[in-house]
Amino acid sequence: MKKTALYDKHVALGAKMVEFAGFQMPVSYEGIQLEHKAVRENAGVFDVSHMGEFFIEGPKAQELLNRVCSNDTEKLKIGAAQYNYFPNYDDGIVDDLIVYKIDEEKFMLVVNASNIEKDWAHISKENESIGALLRNESDNYSLLAVQGPKAAEILQSFTSYDLSSVPFYHFIEGSLSAINELIISATGYTGSGGFEIYCKNDTIDALWDLIIEAEIKPIGLAARDTLRLEMGYCLYGNDIDETTHPIEAGLGWVTKFNHDFVNKEKIEKDKEQGVANRLVGFKMIDKGIPRHDYEICDEEGTRIGRVTSGTSSPSLGYGIGLGYVTTNKAVAGSKVFIQVRNKSLEAEVVKLPFYKV
Repeated sequence: MKKTALYDKHVALGAKMVEFAGFQMPVSYEGIQLEHKAVRENAGVFDVSHMGEFFIEGPKAQELLNRVCSNDTEKLKIGAAQYNYFPNYDDGIVDDLIVYKIDEEKFMLVVNASNIEKDWAHISKENESIGALLRNESDNYSLLAVQGPKAAEILQSFTSYDLSSVPFYHFIEGSLSAINELIISATGYTGSGGFEIYCKNDTIDALWDLIIEAEIKPIGLAARDTLRLEMGYCLYGNDIDETTHPIEAGLGWVTKFNHDFVNKEKIEKDKEQGVANRLVGFKMIDKGIPRHDYEICDEEGTRIGRVTSGTSSPSLGYGIGLGYVTTNKAVAGSKVFIQVRNKSLEAEVVKLPFYKV
């Protein structure tokens, strides 16, 4: 079991530690409700150093990105980031990720912790005929997500750079206090604004202490999950995986057919002809909490899909979930029924996100 560089800090703060993606990670400190509320109303800090960082460099870097990424990475400007996925060869998804353009011939790819080895093997295989320069720096980098409406204001006191001038999905290379060589990115997984800060492992202790001393609450993975679900953000391994068709998953908006990527022709054909199922958000009408793999049925009791993620929303006070249903039911306002412990509970398909900022 791996540990992030901040493991001892989490234990000292009384965090409940659990296994996640091969790492010992903090699932909660004070409790999900309090941590969730802190991020929605103020600010919180997550240790997400388990994520993977790959660097693609050299004159062939863009060619490799064109091959492995679904989105149009050529339109990226220096200092911008872009959401993406790696298509596989069987109509599924290797992983979803963010691509950062650091320089004309230097990119950073941030991938899911559980997929680091698989992703590295995938892009390395595709690179055999291309020849870009690849570096897997996952073991050398740490990552903190400082999220919430007060995050920028609090972090601003540590830098002369105007953080409010960094647009969403853009980043700067700078410093906070005396901590240098940081990548400060206006991205996140909560929907409440804030920044993700990348640094080398040897400076993460100082960065964590700086943020905690600024009275930003530490937040665990449990609240991270409820926050992302309120926004309708996918979680790899739950809502998307190797068997998930990207168009069914609603990823058509990051699938650009102006470059020759893996499985392009099949995905383009499926988008044109239509797919059988769609990922939707739904809210519970009857009282109950939907969970992963619960069946979704229609009014007649016929199975039409399954829940991929579900929870009781701390912000909204009722059950919400994501799941795949047949395309005819993937319309806001459609009535569906979630099978919860031998009970058929009514729910309604809704437009995402659940939580409106």
